[in-house]
This record gives sequence, C-alpha cells and structure tokens, in this order.
Amino acid sequence: MRRRPDALAAALAGLDSRALRRQRSTLEKRPGARLHHAGRDYLNFSSNDYLGLADHPALAASMQAAASARGTGAGASHRVTGHGPEHDALERELAEFCGRERALLFSTGYMANLGVVMALAGRDDLVLEDRLNHASLLDAALLSRARLERYPHRDAAVAAQALAAFDTTRSPQAGALLVTDGVFSMDGDLAPLPQLAAAARAHEAWLIVDDAHGFGVLGEHGGGVLEHFGLGADDVPVLVGTLGKACGSFGAFVAGDADLVDWLLQRARTYIYHGAAEPVAAATRAALRVIRAEPARRARLRELTQRFRSAAQEAGLPLLPSDTAIQPVIVGDARRCLDISHLLREDGFWVTPIRPPTVPQGAARLRVTLSAAHADADVDRLVAALSQACDTVPAGRE
Repeated sequence: MRRRPDALAAALAGLDSRALRRQRSTLEKRPGARLHHAGRDYLNFSSNDYLGLADHPALAASMQAAASARGTGAGASHRVTGHGPEHDALERELAEFCGRERALLFSTGYMANLGVVMALAGRDDLVLEDRLNHASLLDAALLSRARLERYPHRDAAVAAQALAAFDTTRSPQAGALLVTDGVFSMDGDLAPLPQLAAAARAHEAWLIVDDAHGFGVLGEHGGGVLEHFGLGADDVPVLVGTLGKACGSFGAFVAGDADLVDWLLQRARTYIYHGAAEPVAAATRAALRVIRAEPARRARLRELTQRFRSAAQEAGLPLLPSDTAIQPVIVGDARRCLDISHLLREDGFWVTPIRPPTVPQGAARLRVTLSAAHADADVDRLVAALSQACDTVPAGRE
C-alpha cells in the first residue's frame, strides 16, 4: 500500500463498498450461551465454548484461588522466573491427557503454531499444508523461510505425492513437515489423519496436527481428533491444542516426546519471549477435571449438533457436510451474509458472518457453532430465524 495520507481511508472505504470491513462489539458474557450488548441479551451461536465451561464455577474458583496465592502475573517469561507450580502441573496433566511424554504451554494457539513450525523448519526444508489450514499455520511456514507448498483440501494422495517429489530433490540435511488442522475451523470437517500419518511415516516427515477445535470435544474421553481416529504419538508426533475453546480458559500447548519439547524450549521464540500467568493455568487444570468427569457434556453437544443439522436440512438451509459443532451455513456473497447476520441480531441471535479473506471469494457464510450450554429450544428457534432471514434477503444481488 502506498504511504499517502489518505491511503488507509481509501482502503477502508473499499472494504466498506464490498461489505468486507470488520467491526468489533463490546460484549458481556452471560450464564449459559448468552451475550449482552447495548442493553439487550442475545443467544450466542458464534462462540467456541463447545462444552459450556467458560462460566463454570470450578474454573472461576481455581483462578481466584491461584490469583490470591500467587498474584495475577508472573512479571517474567517462563524461562526466567515466570514458570510456577500451576504451569508445571498443567503441563504434566496435559501430557498425560494426550498420552505424550511432555507438553509445553504457549500464550495462544497462534503463538504455538508459529513456535513449533519455526523451530522445526528452515530454509532447505519443505512445509506441506492443507489449503484450508488456519492462517497461523500458513504464517508459520512463511516465517520459517522454508519452502511452502499447499495441497487440495483433505487430499492425502496429493500430499503423499508432494512428499515423494521432495524426496527426489532434497539435500541430506533437508526435511519435511506435513501440517494440518485436525478439525477445520471454517468448514467443520476432519482431516484424513490416518492417510496423512501413513504418508508422513513413509517419507520420514514430521506430522503436525493443530487440534484446536477437536481437543476436549471429540473422542470418547475428549482426547480430540486423534482419539476419534484411534491414532497415537507414533502416528502424530507433534500435537497442538488450544485451551480457550473446549476448556473455556485461555492459552495453548504443544505435546510430544521429551526431545521435541526440550527443543522448543531452546528454539521456539514465541515461547521464549512471552510472559506467564498462573491463574489461567489453574483454571485450565479445573477444566481438564471437568472434561474427565462429565462426558455427558460431549454427548449433549453431539445431540444438539444432530438436532441442528436435521432441522436445518429439513428447512432447506445450505449446510456443509460437517458432523462437528461447527456448522457453516453457506450464503455466497459477502453483503448478503452481512445482511442476514443483521436480521438474526434483530431477532436476538448472535451469529457472526464470515467473509473473505477468511474464506474464499464467493464462499461467505454464517458460522454457526453449538455449545453444550444451548437448550433444544434455542436450536429450534435459531433454525426458524435462519430460514426466515435467508428467505428475506434475496440471493444474487452483487
């Protein structure tokens, strides 16, 4: 962008003209799946609080106790003086929960993905990614200065071919990383992990799985997409998970063998240079206890997801083939998507419109997300409102 005084204003006006300018709202969380904004309550169908733990009293009590005992911040990074007993206990519990030797905490999922890819890849290496991977994984590959290639969405055969082609040209020192989301955040579908694991094993590539939207939700015990497919540490040596979704708290982690975690301690800049706070770690420990003790939350989420899909299909809403709590309703053009979202808000539903560049041009959508905190009636009312709003705002206006 040229650095003229009016360049940013013109660029923002261009976003407005294409209905692509994002706005931020100041929201107050309410118990259950509700929000409060500008004097009104809304049913929230845009949160990633899949198990309804964000306002669980056990998390709040654990955080308050840790803050009272140790303060709200550490005043330093983990490698200086910031790593405390709650951090240490949480890392051990996450490793045990995931069936790994060790785990390492990061401030966010974005930072975890940047840290692990940049620590494992360099100029001579290949980073091979699904075309619909999260932006943090793509940014990580670019920042690593490795060669980035992208394969068609969920196409494990093409990924295997790309690894085989790299084998024929790489130097003895070069390596490959095969990187994928576990559950794709905008489509809600799953990566073909068994096939990707076989391809990575055959070509001695690292397989990195970002299970942000599966961890705590999928699998009999909440082990995520790996448990769903029956895969272990030998199949997926690098597992990334976030703690601000199913766990209802904040932060992220990378889990793997002891050498991997020790290497990240040495080389993951997004770990080395961030501060540490124990109260959030204490809340996450409480969340893990709830996830273990209350499998009914996952069962309830599955029931609500199926209820939404059945009702939406009966109403003729254009869904993607997702069996997860992420249920995208495909609208098409961005302005229509924004207008439908506004109509839903008038009816008391908070459903965020997802527009380019987050999704491809012409693939704007309403990203409906279900939570165990929703009631059956909430879902039924949403489907009725969605159907009416889609009928009210005609297609093909752009």
